[in-house]
Amino acid sequence: MNRKLIRPNLSELKDKLGIPAKSGGEAMTPLPPATTSSGEPNPAVNPAAATAPQGLGSPRRKIAPPEQTNAESFYYLKQMQSKTPMVIVLQDDEKVRGVIEWYDKHCLKINRVKEPNVLVPKHNIKYIYKQEEEPRIRRSRTSKKEEPVAPTEVDIAVYD
Repeated sequence: MNRKLIRPNLSELKDKLGIPAKSGGEAMTPLPPATTSSGEPNPAVNPAAATAPQGLGSPRRKIAPPEQTNAESFYYLKQMQSKTPMVIVLQDDEKVRGVIEWYDKHCLKINRVKEPNVLVPKHNIKYIYKQEEEPRIRRSRTSKKEEPVAPTEVDIAVYD
């Protein structure tokens, strides 16, 4: 089945709706062709189309990336909803640990356990990471080698 879109004439629609036609004999102008005679895209139809022909080695202009990707907002919202314990490292290498309660364009509010809540300006933040990703501190094994501990004998009372 071949389906062809038919565009109704504007004057026919006005007649059906009962709107009187203007006495100027308005004629609809046809749309220009999508491509020119040489096969290039017609800028009259699509002004955003590149005027350079495809495949001739002239690069098309790349679209600039968006100014704001909202990745920061997405990350903060995700951590706020899951109440993930975070570590915020400040410019002076001080670490603030807590849960992000809210944020805005310029600062973060951090809820801390057994410490007062704090409002941290974003320009003072060096980086942020999840507390579970914090490296663990290893104990040195030299102390065990220096002083070997002998098992102690314990008297256990035996009842019959």
